Amino acid sequence: MQTVNTTEFRQHLPNYLRRAEAGEEIHITSRGRVIARLLPEDDQAAAARQRLDALQGQVCLSDVESPSGEEWNAEKGLL
Repeated sequence: MQTVNTTEFRQHLPNYLRRAEAGEEIHITSRGRVIARLLPEDDQAAAARQRLDALQGQVCLSDVESPSGEEWNAEKGLL
């Protein structure tokens, strides 16, 4: 996170937009007080892809349709 005053922000706007696009958060100040924040766009599809990539190798999916061999109460007539 970087803090920048409004004058500096206006003078170098394209640079700050590129930095925000790269993921950086920028606080814009006026007279020493934060008046705005420039944040990167939240790409929900990319975030979901990252969560799935993080799970890769940790999750094991097996056959969920074949019988497990266990007898259920419903099969015994005990509902």
